Amino acid sequence: MLLPVHSPAFVRQHLYWPLLLFIACALALRFSALDLYLADSLYRWQGGAWRWREAWLTATVIHEGGRTVIGLAVLLLLALLLLAQFIPRWRPWRSGLWYLACASLGAGLLINVLKQLTRVDCPWDLVRYGGAKPYVPLFAPLPAGLEPGACFPAGHASAAYAWCALYYWCLRYAPRWRFWALGGVLLLGVVFGLGQQVRGAHFLSHDVWTLGLCWLFATLLYLWWFRREQEASPG
Repeated sequence: MLLPVHSPAFVRQHLYWPLLLFIACALALRFSALDLYLADSLYRWQGGAWRWREAWLTATVIHEGGRTVIGLAVLLLLALLLLAQFIPRWRPWRSGLWYLACASLGAGLLINVLKQLTRVDCPWDLVRYGGAKPYVPLFAPLPAGLEPGACFPAGHASAAYAWCALYYWCLRYAPRWRFWALGGVLLLGVVFGLGQQVRGAHFLSHDVWTLGLCWLFATLLYLWWFRREQEASPG
């Protein structure tokens, strides 16, 4: 049974519990060596070099091809928005499509802005993995004179995880498909994230933060968006 959008149970299930899980995972990664352990394992597996950095599967198919797929999805969404403006039987979907556009594009923008503000390096930039920079733990201050990076949160994974809002769109218009939509988004995000980790572009924590932030953005916007719609409707 579907819960009312602003019921305490709905908010607990969709906001509070995911937020607690995200915080627990983020803290576990921050105060453990799991990021380095996994990156070390990938680096050793490739013979002490990021041999998959420019490989056809990771660089062309997953990275470049993934961006193309997401770009086509954005164009499709914009086309649906345009149709909903002019086709009467599509107009009931208009608000939901605008929500989906704002949530997906807004989450992607948030991640890309944070990448510039957090100043975190990619694994391939670090001395530990053949680069030139020292490893600095997440959120630790940078040593004086060290040029900042721009690798956190994970930008490519956000291209998929930004579409977590599909879950909420389906919840409102096609409830039986909501978990299929979310599963597809999560699967694509995992593929994008693993592809970048194998290339040396990100640690696991970068992807975890991206997923957590995208989910929270989609959830908070959903709660605000349809409350605003309800308050604006007559009666």
